[in-house]
Parts: sequence; C-alpha cells; structure tokens
Amino acid sequence: MKILKGIFLAGIAIWSFTSCNRLTGANADSAIMAKDTLSITVLQTADIHGQLDPHPELFWENGEIVFKERGGLANIKTLFEEERVKNPGRTIIVDGGDLIQGSGYAALSEGRIFPELISNMGYDVIIPGNWEVVYGKDRMMEIMTGYNTPVIAQNMFHQDNGKPLFPPYWIKEIEGVKIGFIGINDPDVPVRQNPVFSKGMSFSGIEDEVKGLITKVKKEEEVDVLFLVTHIGVFKQVDLASRELAKDVDYILGNDTHERLRKPVQGKYAKVTEPGAFGSFVGKLTLHFVDGKLVGDDYELLDVDPQVYPADPELQQMVEKAKKPYEDHLETVVGHTATPIYRYLTVENPMDNMITDAARWKTGADISISNGFRFGNPIVPENGKPAPITRANLWNLLPVNEKVKTGKVTGQQVKDWLEREMHNAFAQVPTERFGGWLVRFSGMEVDFNSQGGKGERVQSITIKGEPMQMDETYTISACVRPGDPIDNLCRIPDVKEVEIKDYTIHEVVEEYLRKNSPVSPKLEGRAYCEYLGPYSFSTVPETDYKFQ
Repeated sequence: MKILKGIFLAGIAIWSFTSCNRLTGANADSAIMAKDTLSITVLQTADIHGQLDPHPELFWENGEIVFKERGGLANIKTLFEEERVKNPGRTIIVDGGDLIQGSGYAALSEGRIFPELISNMGYDVIIPGNWEVVYGKDRMMEIMTGYNTPVIAQNMFHQDNGKPLFPPYWIKEIEGVKIGFIGINDPDVPVRQNPVFSKGMSFSGIEDEVKGLITKVKKEEEVDVLFLVTHIGVFKQVDLASRELAKDVDYILGNDTHERLRKPVQGKYAKVTEPGAFGSFVGKLTLHFVDGKLVGDDYELLDVDPQVYPADPELQQMVEKAKKPYEDHLETVVGHTATPIYRYLTVENPMDNMITDAARWKTGADISISNGFRFGNPIVPENGKPAPITRANLWNLLPVNEKVKTGKVTGQQVKDWLEREMHNAFAQVPTERFGGWLVRFSGMEVDFNSQGGKGERVQSITIKGEPMQMDETYTISACVRPGDPIDNLCRIPDVKEVEIKDYTIHEVVEEYLRKNSPVSPKLEGRAYCEYLGPYSFSTVPETDYKFQ
C-alpha cells in the first residue's frame, strides 16, 4: 500500500507540474517526494439578480437557441451541501454581487427578503455588485450586514468621511493553507446606475490602492493563494489578469457580465473565471496542494439543474414565505407571447424589441430607446400555445420601473450617441468598454461595423423608412434615470423640449400587452453588423471564449 501511495502522489505532482507549470527543478522533485496532499474547493455564484426559483434559461447549442430549466436558491443550497459533503471542512463558498436586485420580489421588498435566505445558504464571503446600491446606501448596509457573512469591498467608502463601507479583504486558513480574498466593486457604479442610487457613497479605482493591498495580503498576511473577487466585467477582468498589478494574484473570480466561462481564461499572471447569472450555474474551482504549495487546479461550471439538485426543503419553505406578501400582485398575468422572449444577444433581442415597440406605440415618438443590458429570464411558449407574461416577468425584464421621458434631438445627436454607445460595447481596448451590450431601439434601423475605430462604426441609419438627416429633428423616448440632468435621455445630452410623462414603463408595457396580446417579438435586424451576424452572444477580445 505504501508503494501504491507513493506512485499516486508522484503522479499528482507530475500532473501538476505539466498542467499548471507552477513547479520547476528542485521544487518539482520536492513535490514528487511529498508525503501528503490537500484539495480545497471554491464555489462561486454571481449575478443572481433576485431570482428565487427555477426558471427557463437560454443555451446556444449546435447553432441553435434552446431553453432548459435551471436555478433556484433552494436548489443552489442543495448543490452547496453536496459539495460540502464531498470535501468537508475544505469548501469555501463565494458570491460575486448583484444578488438583491432584478426580480419583482426583490424590488417590492427593497431587498428585505434576502438576509434570512442568504444566511441560510451558508456563504463564506460576499462582495457587493453594481446593483447592490439600487435601494440606497442605508438599505444596502442593512441588508448586507444582515447576511451574518463577511462582506468585503476594497473600493467603497462613506462619501462624508472617506471611511470604508466594508473590510477590504478576508482570509481563510484550512489545514495550514491560507487563502486570501480581496473584494473589488465596479468604480463606475455612479455612472452605470441611476446616480441617485449611490448617493452618500464614493468609489475608488483599481490602481495604486489595489496594488498596495495585494502586497499587504500576499506578503504581510502571508497567504498561500490570493483571489481578487471583482465585479468589473469579463473584459476588464481578463485585462487585469495580465497587468503588472496582478503579478502576485493567483485567481480572479470575475462577475458582472453574466458570461459562462466553462474553463478559466489564463492571463499572464492570473486565471479568470465567471459563472453565468441568475443562479443557473455555480463555478467549482478545486485547488490542489502538496506540502502547502499550490501545484494544480481543476475547474468546472455546474448547471443548477432542478432534476439533479432538488430544492432544499427548509430553504424552499423560507422562499415561499418570503414571496407570499407580493405573490398575488406579481403572478397576475398581463399578456401573452407566441414567440420566445429573451435578452442575451449583444446587439438585438426580442425582449427589447417588445419593450421599445410598446414605448413608441404609447408615446408616438420616432425612436424609443431601451438601455443595453443582459438580464431577464426567457419567457417560452410550450406545446404551441402562447406563454403567459406576468408582472413578475415584467420586473425581470425591467428591474427599475421609472417614468417615461420624451424629447427632441437632431440626426447628428443620434449619430454621435450611437458611436459612443458602440464604442462602449465593442472597444478593442478592454478598459474602454462600458457594459458590453448595445442599446436597443424601435423606429430606427442601423447598419454598423463593430470592428471600426472609435467614431467610425455607424454605416447607415434609417428612420421612418428614410435615411436619417443630420440636421433634421426627431422625437425620442427613454426612461428617466433619477439623478441625470433633465436634458439627458439614455446618455444623450442636450435634448430639447423634454417632458416627463405621468406613466411608468411598466404601465406602458402592461397596456400594450392588454391591447396587443399575443405579441410575437422576433429579431428584425434593427441593428445589424455583418461581422457579428444575428446571433452574437459575446465579444471578448484575445480569447477563444464562446457563450454556451
């Protein structure tokens, strides 16, 4: 048995050397002669966006869109418990933010339902995401301190005194191995979200402050493996992994852009993961140590399939109780769709086509705009029958219910705005990206080249069936962003004759659905780029990553 054990351990050391390239020369010989090994499991969720239950999830398989049921907090807990049993005392569970916003139950409770639920799930460490600020600073602090779990963020501060909102890092020691985690939220939160949301908070960047903190945690705290848990999007996370700043970082647990990295992206210094969104997936990273030295890793993205991970009974009961006060209102059917409604594509999506069509139908504007983002669970007809659309669905599609705003702009303003938005979505320099998805619209057709230079991507714009004229005036509609200047619509400045309507976007969509159901939104080429084609799910420069 001793001979077999020696062969087994030697095999682990040789595999670690060849697969991870962490050991060379004398270190490799030392690992081969090691007497013991240790494996530590790190589980990661991200961008759950208030989703409590299993729901349809979109997959891209063999050149086609398919839908499968995934997710559910109680189902995730079952997965957590099974993984803890597999590696008892050696499992760390992390959430990467955007947890308390994105569903009707989250919005109507202002996140109050989550502390009890999340405490029950047994996370080890959590960071805030860009949407954690949605209910204001005081509510965010109340919720996040209610988790009874360490919450870390290196770059969030009280605006009045500059003191940190949360500790910057957290360390866990397992059998002599120290694992460190530094939390980093998106510095652009006050710009990405409605500015009023982050009132009373300030954010710092990820340069000098982070560099010093990495040195402190790695050297002074003497951690063996260092993680950055970042909510800055896959583009910036991949870029960060190759910057000198990250030379002492081992892994970046990435979040924010809802990408499903089924294998880590290897940067010059660190490996990057990102585990999808809406509780549909859990990232599983297994670290292998010999004599306290990291010698290798395994990674897989686990589907939260309710057939594989049935709901934990205790947590499911808590979820049902949390939903009860809001259920009658949110589960009311307000319309039907005869075609699948989804929002995962980089450019155009049926979901936004329906929303912007409803806004243009209500306002009479030439152009109606919807902000570019990637959340909202699919709504899928079954057995040839239209699928019901509930108010809960509307909150998934439109997680902030603001009043509609109209105004007038010139063709030149539209062109300049589109160029800026396209640069935000398709810039080849990762640090210049902002979000990663193009704005959506009704009443306008745009041909563009995503590979063009800044200010040179738009090729043609058609409005009302005619080529857009730069000096002509057009009416537009968008949603109010509290905190924005009155003459700003969806980041278009200097809008004239601005009017804030007395109805919200939810009211508009409900009215539209009552009068037009069943709707049949589909892809129409409202914005089209030949390079991307109609089904562009992700554009991550300098990687071979594909959304699946």
